Amino acid sequence: MKKVLIPVTNHATLGETDQANGTYAPELTHVVDQLIEAGIDYDIASIKGGQAPLYGIDVENDPVNDRVLANARFQEQVNNTMPVTDINIDQYDAIFYPGGFGLLSDLADHEGFAALAAQHYESNGILSAVCHGPAALLPVTLSTGETLLSSKSVTAFTREEEVDYKTIDDIPFLLEESLARNAARYNKTQPWGELVIEDNRVITGQNPASAHGVGAALVKQLSA
Repeated sequence: MKKVLIPVTNHATLGETDQANGTYAPELTHVVDQLIEAGIDYDIASIKGGQAPLYGIDVENDPVNDRVLANARFQEQVNNTMPVTDINIDQYDAIFYPGGFGLLSDLADHEGFAALAAQHYESNGILSAVCHGPAALLPVTLSTGETLLSSKSVTAFTREEEVDYKTIDDIPFLLEESLARNAARYNKTQPWGELVIEDNRVITGQNPASAHGVGAALVKQLSA
């Protein structure tokens, strides 16, 4: 059985504010739903381990989100995430980073997870991420000394979407700018439109509307 590692944030607020945050649930659940449907296993991990903060658990008219949030195994995983120190990266066929603003405050510069991602990619693994999730790719440095992103075309949450969501003044850094400076190419479509970019074994999606597409692309690559 194929298996996916899902790193999530431990950071429970939007930047340094007191606004509740963490991982945006629909970006996690829409991909997990497709993994379950395809018979692909998964583990949820974080830097510290333990309960992962989620927001967006009460999004209206999202039966996929509701279904996965009600799944007993999913709840067990998200409430007892595996700490990074316990991960054996050789057990996984892909890594998926869901979004949420919390990730900008920890996974975006965590050397431990970055090293695991580099090892995984260089062992022919798949890296995937959506919305703010691609921030976790920024610190990934390959054995050649080059960063992963220096040769990759990617997408992620845009400046316009930060403005629309009224988070532009509270985020730790602007992801679009960081990716535009560090990736071979940064791509975007109109705010809130679906966009998924596949560059070999790196899959990225722009925003929540792109989570399903990222999941579909991930399942397709894992099933190839």
